[in-house]
Amino acid sequence: MVSYMDYNSPSTQYTFDVNKSPLFKKDNNNYINVLGVQQLNTLENVSLLDIFLSANNFVEPHYHQNAAELVYCISGAAIVSILNPFTKQLLNYTITPGQVANVPQGWWHYEVATVDETHLLAIFDAPTPEVILGSDILKFTPANVMSHTYCIDENQWKKAVAPVKPTTYIGPPNTCNRANENTSQYYPQYINHYDNQRYATEAYYQQYPPHQQHYIDD
Repeated sequence: MVSYMDYNSPSTQYTFDVNKSPLFKKDNNNYINVLGVQQLNTLENVSLLDIFLSANNFVEPHYHQNAAELVYCISGAAIVSILNPFTKQLLNYTITPGQVANVPQGWWHYEVATVDETHLLAIFDAPTPEVILGSDILKFTPANVMSHTYCIDENQWKKAVAPVKPTTYIGPPNTCNRANENTSQYYPQYINHYDNQRYATEAYYQQYPPHQQHYIDD
């Protein structure tokens, strides 16, 4: 039980409609809803983000300073990319319905939908999913600091990051001329892997329709 919660109080909540709790909305196909202790006061060390994406849309690079994240694919398909801070390797994991990818606390990561109508559930082991977004780092770190630290021309840096909007969450913006680019150019091996999986699944259901499937008892 939550130690600070008065379970005799009439304000105690046990249910909530996550559809009514928007965190960010890019458009009708790309948005994120949130559930944390601020929405449901009996939550303990758990919270979630309900994520909807169309193909080629990214949940921007970010990290969660207070929680690990378990990304579960409900529908569609996505690639979860994680930077391992110990090996300095970028790890890319394709997930399709029923599959998960785990992101340890504080690890830099991002997700991209590879098909339309992708639905992801991000589950956190904290009552509120705190986040540091890449767009905020780019916009709020002074240009002269970046210039001096990395030996970059300050004006060039300012020009490069000028289009970045703070708290982007889902990119690219609708005004971007790259918005319709196919992510296969970034992850060809993973897109092909998903296509092979999808074709195999379709062939399976053609051969064994759901009402004709046979199950083997353990």
